[in-house]
Amino acid sequence: MTQAAIEIIDLSKTYKGGKRALDGVTLSVQRGSIFGLLGPNGAGKSTLINILAGLVNKTGGTARIWGFDIDEQLRNAKNSIGIVNQEIMFDPFFTPIETLDIQAGYYGVPKAERRSMELLRAVHLEDKARAYSRTLSGGMKRRLMVAKAMVHSPPILVLDEPTAGVDIELRQQLWSYVRSLNERGVTIVLTTHYLEEAEELCDRIAIINNGRLIADKPTRELVNMAQEKVVEVTVDRDLDADLPNHDHFEKIERSGPRSLTITYLKNRATAGEVLGLVQGQGFAIVDVSTHDPDLEDVFLSLTRAAA
Repeated sequence: MTQAAIEIIDLSKTYKGGKRALDGVTLSVQRGSIFGLLGPNGAGKSTLINILAGLVNKTGGTARIWGFDIDEQLRNAKNSIGIVNQEIMFDPFFTPIETLDIQAGYYGVPKAERRSMELLRAVHLEDKARAYSRTLSGGMKRRLMVAKAMVHSPPILVLDEPTAGVDIELRQQLWSYVRSLNERGVTIVLTTHYLEEAEELCDRIAIINNGRLIADKPTRELVNMAQEKVVEVTVDRDLDADLPNHDHFEKIERSGPRSLTITYLKNRATAGEVLGLVQGQGFAIVDVSTHDPDLEDVFLSLTRAAA
């Protein structure tokens, strides 16, 4: 099947009072992928997700989930997606297994076909199945939210900041489960402020800022957009006030008595050329280390430029 898992065309949302949360966003999420949706706070990510969830009415544009238009085929669209919201939402007086059984009932899943204990086992909550949900830790509640979103076996799972407040071990468990779901064919849409997670997990990343789509590329291609690179150089003698300089250096700073931090643009010079320019000004190089740009560098560059 070549049809997109999620297809959004010219989507817009203006709230009462004139605040424009989404401004003509168009993007497509490929089936079977892990797709990152990034942006600063207030960029419009949660509004977009809440439109897909049926919690917010769009002002204009089109959105299709697994081929179903959210206006014309809302029930089928909702059955095709599971959403883990930022806010932890379930009745604290129900046990985890009751929470999942009730949620499955909302989706019309017959009792014989419910997978409540299987889902609790998958998110490492089997031993808490009959404890009151209010007694769970924050990380356990997050994992229960993921299980709750999967009760109707949707082909798409949306995770909105799923690891906020979760410790490293539980975060790794959650990502292990998400990867296993993706390997079984579930399409994952992820929003996160942990950009290293997005860079590691996502096949493709879109960035939204001020309600507009400012980037939508394969992850590696997006990271390669970063032009600034940094080289740390240790030289053979103490540095005086006159540091080596050249037009190819965007910035040069003394980071120690004999150490320099040089920032340069990779479309203007290579690391070898930078080192040659330092040597050409009378310095012998004792040690070198480099910093390659990452998703955070690209994210900051793009969002600042679009501000």
